[in-house]
Order: sequence, then structure tokens, then C-alpha cells
Amino acid sequence: MTIDRWSKDVAARVAERIRATRDTAGLTVPELAQRCADRGLAIPRTTITNLETGRRTSVDLAEFLVIADALGVPPISLLFPIGTAATVDVLPGREVSTWDAVAWFTGETASTEVAPAGSERELLDTFRAHDESVAAAATSMALAKDRRRKAGTTLDAIRRADLLAKAAGYEELAFDDCRDLKTFRDRMRARGLTPPALPAELAFVDQPEDHSEIGE
Repeated sequence: MTIDRWSKDVAARVAERIRATRDTAGLTVPELAQRCADRGLAIPRTTITNLETGRRTSVDLAEFLVIADALGVPPISLLFPIGTAATVDVLPGREVSTWDAVAWFTGETASTEVAPAGSERELLDTFRAHDESVAAAATSMALAKDRRRKAGTTLDAIRRADLLAKAAGYEELAFDDCRDLKTFRDRMRARGLTPPALPAELAFVDQPEDHSEIGE
């Protein structure tokens, strides 16, 4: 396969996904064009039509990203035929499974080797691990608050005692999770990295240590 042929095939694949996603969403071409304009990039309806009908054989990256957002879908879902094709030419002459293509694009290709410190892959892994740490802390905190809330609304003494015991266990877990998250973020900063903003319920993690309110 020539590079020119592959490039046109990629554009055609994206165009088909745009058309199919637009139809599923019940959007007309003018409506999609307006949504793009609302996002700061005016894409003429003729451009969208020409792309969908194959008269245009290339896709501008900025247009691609704005159209994906206007359609309310992750850009990668327009790039690779997830769920509709078993394989895809991820590069000229390189056919792989569609899911492997997605993993390659997002930097999640399985590897038995540890990514070198400071490499792009290692940075991606670090930020993904940070997301997992945030999710763990948020979950344990939510469970602790839920059990304590339920304990406060029951008149059954046995059930109340059970809920309070579970709340205490989750609060201890939340304390550990939040402490681990703080340590993780401190280490990121020590490397010169900027951690993502925390959700409001975890904002206290970046403050001087005082986890006395975790279970309240």
C-alpha cells in the first residue's frame, strides 16, 4: 500500500465515522457545522459534506478534534473502527487488530519492559497511576460517608453499630488512600511534573496534612 493510498483510506474511515455518528445523534450537517462554530472553529457545512461524500480526501487535525467534540465522542472513536472491524492499517502496510491500534495510539501497548524514566511512555504511565490513586481515594471516602450517613438515619441499633463499624473501616482506608495520593503528588512535583487538579472533595490532599475530616 502506498502512503498516498493509506492516507486517503484514513481520511475515508474518519469521514465514514463522522457521518455515522452524526446520523446516530440525529444531527444535520448544518447543525454539526454550528456546533463546531460554537466551539471556536468555523467549519463550513460544505467542508463536512465534501468530507463525508469523499470529495475531500484529507482531514485537518484541528477540524478533526473539534468535530469529535461537537459530536460528543472521543476523537479516537472516529479514528479507529472500534467494534466494527477486527483489524485496521495503523500505518502503511501495518495491519493490526483494532484494539491493538487503540492501545498503540494511547500509549497503552503491553510491554514486559519497564519504560525508561522520563520517557514519554513512563510519563503516561505515571499520570495513569495518578488517576488510579485519585479514584481509589474518592471511592473509599464516598463509601465511608455513605455508611456513616446511613447509620445516622436508622433506628435499628444493631444495624447502626454495623454501619458505624464499616464506616470506621472505610475511613481508615480513605486515610491511607489520601496519604498515598499526597505522597504520589509530592513525588511528581519533585520530578518537575505538574499533577492534574484534584476533584473538590479531594482538594484538601494538597493542603498541610490534616485528615481529621475524612469521615465527616
